[in-house]
Amino acid sequence: MEFTTGFGWSRLPLAAAFVFGFALTAQAQIIPPFSPPPAATTPDDDEAEVAEAPDVNDADVLKGIDVDKLDWSQLAIDAGTLSDLIAAKKRAQAAANNGMNWSSNANANGSSAVTVKQSVSTFWDTRIGADMTVAKEPTTMSELLAEKAANGGNLPQSSGSAWAAATAPGAGPLWDKTAVEARVDPGSEQSKLGAALTKSVPLSKDYSVTLQNGYSVNQQGTTALPGVGGRVTRNYETDQSAKVTITDTGTSISAGQTLSTTDDKWLRKVGAEQKLFDNVTVSGSVGETSQGAINKSVTAGFKKSW
Repeated sequence: MEFTTGFGWSRLPLAAAFVFGFALTAQAQIIPPFSPPPAATTPDDDEAEVAEAPDVNDADVLKGIDVDKLDWSQLAIDAGTLSDLIAAKKRAQAAANNGMNWSSNANANGSSAVTVKQSVSTFWDTRIGADMTVAKEPTTMSELLAEKAANGGNLPQSSGSAWAAATAPGAGPLWDKTAVEARVDPGSEQSKLGAALTKSVPLSKDYSVTLQNGYSVNQQGTTALPGVGGRVTRNYETDQSAKVTITDTGTSISAGQTLSTTDDKWLRKVGAEQKLFDNVTVSGSVGETSQGAINKSVTAGFKKSW
């Protein structure tokens, strides 16, 4: 730190004369040969001197110093270095998120559900992935018989589907977010292309409602055989839903309806979800089916992200 005092060049000779006179006086003081040595100080005396309270009449150490001219830049934080550290942390997090993520869950029939996904572009949050069911090959006859018995006499087969999804902004006050997803299942020769428009409206500090309109096209194809041509059928579907969320209690109530070209009427559905504690939720729903029966379900889920 650099200090600038109020002494000018005009006072330099006076200060030099004072120092020179002090040096001559020190040389003139000669200690007699048989003078008793000065009394040794004890640690208690040193502590007493250190602990001595300052006097109000002591000289001001800042006397003659212009505080406004002090160089305070030495204490300033380097904002550029701090920004570089924050930017490096964000780049590291983005690189981790852009990597390929794998997850696997064991099914009751002995197969495994494997999911892989990867972000391909930050523009519109574009992602690609695959959902696969990997069946375990039996190694012994006992395992073969056990798997057939558990699956109704058939062995579980491996299957999978590939998908791509993107999230785009909405259109001003009409809706907030647009989600587009395409999925292809080569094993069952099925494909789906869908889009969802979402609008969130806050009702108050603790209540909000989310409106969603979805549209999708499902295509089912059959493999062409010798003498028999392939056939492709398409099913168009639309759904409408509204969900009210209560922030304080972690409760959400939803209601919606679905209409498709294979049904001749709207199928309605209501549901509720309750958050019990961190990452654990319980949900239930009641909905109509095309056969006229009522479909009821209650599920509990645990979700953890890291």
